[in-house]
Amino acid sequence: MISIPLEAIGVVLIGYLLGSIPFGVLVAKRFGVDIYSVGSGNPGATNVLREIGKPAGYTVFVFDFLKGFLATYWFMIPVFSIGSDPVLLGLWGLPAAVLGHTYPLFTGFRGGKGVATAMGGLLGVMPVCLVVGLVTWGGIFYSTRYVAVASIGFGLSLPICSLVLYWARDEHWGVVAMSFLVMAWIVWRHRSNLARLRAGTENRFERNKTGK
Repeated sequence: MISIPLEAIGVVLIGYLLGSIPFGVLVAKRFGVDIYSVGSGNPGATNVLREIGKPAGYTVFVFDFLKGFLATYWFMIPVFSIGSDPVLLGLWGLPAAVLGHTYPLFTGFRGGKGVATAMGGLLGVMPVCLVVGLVTWGGIFYSTRYVAVASIGFGLSLPICSLVLYWARDEHWGVVAMSFLVMAWIVWRHRSNLARLRAGTENRFERNKTGK
């Protein structure tokens, strides 16, 4: 029987609750918009940016990123320190935050795709791979203007980077495993986008829509 430390259970619960904070919904409401009823209906930063504009979209991205990072970092703040391996605890907090963002408790489990939150969590557990992933995302996005393709490219870059950096270091096998898990999650969450890409109906991110 697998024994899960009490600290890990606490990190998972707090990570899920942090991830469940629906910043996309809250910011959109400040602009008088029900984000579920416009555009793709997704409460993530991309849909907010497309339908409301740059300030709102960037605000949502930053807060979604920060909640992922906080889920993998809060236990390293001295006042909250719980004395366990911070990397291992981060590996519990990251998927919990992404799960919370994707299936948030506070909005009837209607959430986003979790990319920004995953990026924030990766800053806590594998920052070098996050940088590699962001460069990959930027290169793909600015050459194709497809957010979904860039996000999938970001996900695919993670296990490659983690294998290069951590595979030979036995103590970091969990980081490698987590990189594959995040990749699989991102690809799975974008399965509808992949179907639209095959059908030729996926929308590119138009520059004129980001100037609101």
